[in-house]
Amino acid sequence: MLKRFSLISNAILGFLVNKHTATLLFFFTFNFYVFGQYTITGKIFASGNKEALPFVPVIIKGTNVGAQSDFDGNFVIKTNTHGDSLIASYVGYKRIAKAINKNLQTQVINIAMEDVGGLILEEVVVKAGENPAHRIVKNCIKRKSVNNRNSLEAFDYETYNKLEFDLNRIPKEMREKKILKPISFIFNNVDSSNSGEKPSLPFFIVENLSQFYYKKHPTRKKEVVSASKMTGIENSSVSQVLGDMYQNINVFENNILVFNKQMPSPISDNGLFYYKYYLEDSAFEGDKYIYHIRFKPKRTQELSFTGNMWIADTTWGIKRIEMSLPKDANINFINRVNIIQEFTYNDSVWFLTKDRLVIDFAPTKKAIGFYGRKTTSYKKITLNKPKPDIFYGFSNEIIVNDSATKKSDEFWAQNRHDSLTLREKKIFKMIDTIQSLPIYKTWVDIFYLIVAGYKKVNSFEIGPYFNMVSYNRVEGLRLRFGMRTSNVFSRWYQLNGYLAYGILDEKWKYSIGFKTFLTKKPHRQLIGMDYKSDYEILGQSSNGFSQDNVLASFLRATPLTNLTRVDKTEAYYEREWFPGLITKLFLIGRSFTPVGSNKYLYYKKDGSVGEKESVVNTEARVNIRFAWKEKYIGEGFNRAFLGTKYPILQITYSKSLQNAFKGEYDYHKLTVNVSDRIRVAPILGYTDYVVEGGKIWGAVPYPLMELHGGNQTYIYDYMAFNMMKYYEFASDQFVSAAIFHHFEGLFFNKIPLLRKLKWREVVTVKGVWGTVNELNRKTLIFPSSLSALNKGPYVEASAGIENIFKIFRIDAFWRLNYQLPKAIDNFGFKFGFQLAL
Repeated sequence: MLKRFSLISNAILGFLVNKHTATLLFFFTFNFYVFGQYTITGKIFASGNKEALPFVPVIIKGTNVGAQSDFDGNFVIKTNTHGDSLIASYVGYKRIAKAINKNLQTQVINIAMEDVGGLILEEVVVKAGENPAHRIVKNCIKRKSVNNRNSLEAFDYETYNKLEFDLNRIPKEMREKKILKPISFIFNNVDSSNSGEKPSLPFFIVENLSQFYYKKHPTRKKEVVSASKMTGIENSSVSQVLGDMYQNINVFENNILVFNKQMPSPISDNGLFYYKYYLEDSAFEGDKYIYHIRFKPKRTQELSFTGNMWIADTTWGIKRIEMSLPKDANINFINRVNIIQEFTYNDSVWFLTKDRLVIDFAPTKKAIGFYGRKTTSYKKITLNKPKPDIFYGFSNEIIVNDSATKKSDEFWAQNRHDSLTLREKKIFKMIDTIQSLPIYKTWVDIFYLIVAGYKKVNSFEIGPYFNMVSYNRVEGLRLRFGMRTSNVFSRWYQLNGYLAYGILDEKWKYSIGFKTFLTKKPHRQLIGMDYKSDYEILGQSSNGFSQDNVLASFLRATPLTNLTRVDKTEAYYEREWFPGLITKLFLIGRSFTPVGSNKYLYYKKDGSVGEKESVVNTEARVNIRFAWKEKYIGEGFNRAFLGTKYPILQITYSKSLQNAFKGEYDYHKLTVNVSDRIRVAPILGYTDYVVEGGKIWGAVPYPLMELHGGNQTYIYDYMAFNMMKYYEFASDQFVSAAIFHHFEGLFFNKIPLLRKLKWREVVTVKGVWGTVNELNRKTLIFPSSLSALNKGPYVEASAGIENIFKIFRIDAFWRLNYQLPKAIDNFGFKFGFQLAL
């Protein structure tokens, strides 16, 4: 500043002494400060996946002038100091130099950094001391309870989410094919040369603005989505799932759940067991002294992270962290995951202020896939000012304001935390254009047909396609045509039905039903009614293939002959009290009629045997399902539940209505079911369990008892006893348990040849114990194939391999008791289809 003042003073003095000399001096000074200064801007990104690299230092060679890339990989250097090249160096990437054009005042230099595929360090011998990185990490772990924002009494903030999905790695030859010609303009308009992005096809982008509230005692969360802008999908529940309550990764927790996989945090209490740490650098950033720590997994293919974190001295909080999954991690369909978080010290805690998640999905590394990018920022943070309990409600509540999707462009321009890039503005326009094209609707319909099983035809949907043609020994070739109304017809009610005909038995089967919403907000309520007359497999699990599934027609271990004609009329009312608690009331009338050579026999009063044409029953039923803090997606009749970390409880109580609608029996029935997933340590995998118990009070025939679910196909059924036959065991009171443990490759990952296959081990044990009282044994005579569990509990076990070619599993089963006469029938294999990450 003094130098500048001196030069200007000399110029003025020179002007007074000599006008011509002053003129020359003025132009010299102006040229030095204006034309001598130049600006370099650019973006730093990984050459492999083209994703931005944050916090990368860049410097002009031979000087101390430089900058650091921001959260999105961008940097700016303004200087008068000249140099011939720009140097970028970053842990895990090759050092790179880019030439500077000295003749340009303003220039753009984008830097693509190549992954070295694992950092090679020279041998270091450490004597009589601890790894300095360990001391820093241990201090950070000790201070987790202080720096974790969830330890605060209360906080709230405004959060802005932006999510984008793009189809990527589309080969040039495919882009030129006829099927993509209608959208070829997209690849011409997306300029990837300067952004570092590969040409891609954007198909979904959404912005969300919400206010998030948290209270510790009692723990309550509430989020109010005030604005949501979606392009590429129409579903308000997406606004909920993309909010901060569902999409938050907290590195201060011991374990982080990503894609339903539990992974240890780099600052887990047991971090030294899972990770290797290296102290890379330390320096002042502002008034904070910061340590740069690099970390990587201790063991090959273990589900843990690799990356870098910057830890502040004294407070031992994380200032920023960037981590990714190792390339050899045992996880499917994901080539790369980058998680980047930036924290700011706020009074007493390091508070998350920016969050970025980038995922590269694809069947294989070079196949067509898609990128998912989520960027979140946090502003207007308020600490330790709790609101009254009534404000938060009973459960974690997410409210989407009615006006959320109706905000103007002016509103977004004023309220979004970051302005849209030119590329993002193009994407909004392009997706709108794509959706107006006929080919887009065709693609959507094909995808819906594959996933849902229905073909959309105007206001109706035809299907499911896998039930249209099937075969069994009773009906022979079975043909079925089904239909239901779509959302085009109405979003408030649905009509559905089907008609089927058996070529061999020459009988018609049919079903018709409707359901309608009473309310959608604030509490979901609906009513419905169905009538069905068709064959059923009694003694099959609720998850088993229906008798008319085309796949089951070819994969049955024994011919299907044990069918029952069931005429069923059902009316119901459903209410969701809050997310996770659903009650359903039923009024059900059923008539069971044996098919073929099967007969319903009973003992008459004189001891002779009589035959019943059918069993008729009417009952009222209430079902309660409680899943605390369960997540779901979907706003229509069919919702996909995303699970909960708490046990799921289901209670069903039934009371028969004797003499009502020809009901013949008088009984009470109670069933309780509890299921959960237990995650102990990431290295050991996880355990699922299901425990169920039930009892019937009163006299009932065996079709109304608990017919324990068997499986007589070659396809694995996780809800069935896979070595039990249909109609083999019945109980009027019972307790059953099933335990499934998934090792997630714990053993196979240690075997070099098997490691590359990424197979995963799974074991199961299932058992059921039950009884049938004497009265119920005589109500209807058991057929020869059916019996009670008189010899104690039935038990079976299995060991299997999951993730074969990423989609198959195969299990070996052993029937441990109630063994069949032929030894070979007590052992078997089942295979299954399983799409899992």
